[in-house]
Amino acid sequence: MKAMAQTSWAAGTPLALLELPTPEPRAGEVRVRVHAASVNPVDWKMRQSGPLRLAARLIGPPPPVVPGVDFSGTVDAVGPKVTGVAVGDAVVGGVNFSRGQRGSYAEYVIVRPDQICVLPTGFDLDVAGGLGVVGATAWMAVVEMARIGAGQRVAVLGASGGVGQMCVQIAARVRGAFVAGVCSARNTGLVTGLGANVVIDYGEGDALEQLRAHGPFDLIVDCAGGYSGPRCRALLAKGGKHVMVAGDSPLAMAQVLVPPFSSRPILGVITGARMRPLVDAIAAGQVKLTIAQRFPLTAAEEALKLSEGARMTGKILLMP
Repeated sequence: MKAMAQTSWAAGTPLALLELPTPEPRAGEVRVRVHAASVNPVDWKMRQSGPLRLAARLIGPPPPVVPGVDFSGTVDAVGPKVTGVAVGDAVVGGVNFSRGQRGSYAEYVIVRPDQICVLPTGFDLDVAGGLGVVGATAWMAVVEMARIGAGQRVAVLGASGGVGQMCVQIAARVRGAFVAGVCSARNTGLVTGLGANVVIDYGEGDALEQLRAHGPFDLIVDCAGGYSGPRCRALLAKGGKHVMVAGDSPLAMAQVLVPPFSSRPILGVITGARMRPLVDAIAAGQVKLTIAQRFPLTAAEEALKLSEGARMTGKILLMP
């Protein structure tokens, strides 16, 4: 199979198109022919210094290093003892490096059944390809960590980004919460259209001070980074949660240790169970996911640079 991969973990190693053996599923495993894989910040962070790179080196498969986490595609082989999934099923899912699985910047991936969700007939495979990381992260923050329900109040910092858009929609349209979104002036219409009750332009002044009039909040999700942990916690209702998306910096990790221990970092882990309600919500028209650009697999480096350097309001896809 063809894959975009690094031949080693050495700093500066570029991605190259390699021909790797097509993997065969073992007992309890499924092989998926990838239709689309999306580009996420975790992909380029794992190639740089920091906790994500260290974790990938310690627990991930040996080189060649294939980046990529989420994907959509079609099951084309199943190993023994696999139930609930059949050859020909269209699926959405994600790889797990801790299980020794290579990434999704490839023609095929090997996963376990609990890492994928079978899609309904006619579901857009491009949309599914961009759903995994942003959907799982937002679902974990809004539903699993904060248990947001109807009438509660949620603030989303960085509401126009990939995870931010999903947080706004899940909180407002799926869970029935009041949502205040923070973004730039050019994206206020977008965030309003996603269901936010109030949209704050951070260019108009201190965003957290502007939020104060709409709190206290049961959940504040920082999808942008750089916002003050103590100031975010000051806007929380009793028992509220402050969630830092991909809060893998030492400063963010230190916030976890500050009383009343309401700050939490989060890194989305894709499972079939998390994908199912999101797929259902998209199918029902409650939630939408926008595709910004599609690249061929061989343009992975260009796509990664775009993800790292631009403020995207939609997902970037690689098409093997």
